[in-house]
Parts: sequence; structure tokens; C-alpha cells
Amino acid sequence: MNATELREMSDEQLQLTLNEAAESLFRLRLQAQTERLDAPSELLRHRRLIARIKTLQRERELAESS
Repeated sequence: MNATELREMSDEQLQLTLNEAAESLFRLRLQAQTERLDAPSELLRHRRLIARIKTLQRERELAESS
């Protein structure tokens, strides 16, 4: 999911996507500790997605306040 797709989402959709990504990252971290991951790059992908979403949420928050 790229930044343009995220920018088109509503605040509620962004929050749901953030929750799903955080939960998925948690499961991947547990799996990484207990067994080998099929795709270790998934950890990085989910971390970056979470960062993008939080950045967009912060941008929107700052835009509303000013």
C-alpha cells in the first residue's frame, strides 16, 4: 500500500489499517522468535506501513489545528 492510497482513506479507515498492521507485526515478531519466518522482509514492510499511517495522521492533526 503506497502513500497515495493511504491519503485517499478516511480517518477511520486509516485507524483500522493501523490496528491491523500493528496486530500483524506483533504476530510476525512472535513467529520470528519461535520459528523461522517465510519472508523476513514482512517485518520491515509492516513497520514502514505503520510509520506512514502515523505520519499521515499527524499531518491531518496539524492541518486541523492550524
